[in-house]
Amino acid sequence: AAFERFVDFLEHSTMTAREIRAVLDEIELANIQIHGYGSLNFGRNLAQCYQRLAERVVQPEDLETVRSFALEILEQPLEILPGVPETLDYLSRRHGLTLFTKGHPEEQKLKIDRSGLGRYFEHTAIVKEKDEAAYKRLVEELALDPGVTWMIGNSPKSDINPALRAGLNAVFVPHARTWALERQSLADPGARRLLVVEQFSGLRAIF
Repeated sequence: AAFERFVDFLEHSTMTAREIRAVLDEIELANIQIHGYGSLNFGRNLAQCYQRLAERVVQPEDLETVRSFALEILEQPLEILPGVPETLDYLSRRHGLTLFTKGHPEEQKLKIDRSGLGRYFEHTAIVKEKDEAAYKRLVEELALDPGVTWMIGNSPKSDINPALRAGLNAVFVPHARTWALERQSLADPGARRLLVVEQFSGLRAIF
């Protein structure tokens, strides 16, 4: 993976991969507000991290190498979790599904095309950030009824909490490899419903 290759290239004499990841997370958290997501921005973040931590003179070709690690993400095979296609097929026959994601539009469209899952969704919306305002815009644009609309996802920060604040219901599907910057405590659902299922296929028992 890109980060593992970065750690190997950095060859830091004292810092562990976890400590390096913490520095990178700090850089990413600051830069997301300015530049957003996507492989080019990830490459920029890796380059800044390298400049901060490198124990040798930083050469231009070193930064190019580091940025190239990020571009490899676009070529990595997508991992489709077990039961996802079958569950989406089941849900799409019973409900109108919208794919709501964030990031670089062209890169996200490429991922959707490569996944083969786009056919299960009536609508696709790609935004810079999935916050409360973005969910409210989506509800307005698609004329959704918040009381019977559900957000399903694995990120408390981008999927569950802002959806609840926007007046939607939510289903949290935990995943062990959820990005550290997407982790938060689950919000109080208030008047809405918040459910937790351990596997994506568990949605069939709910909907």
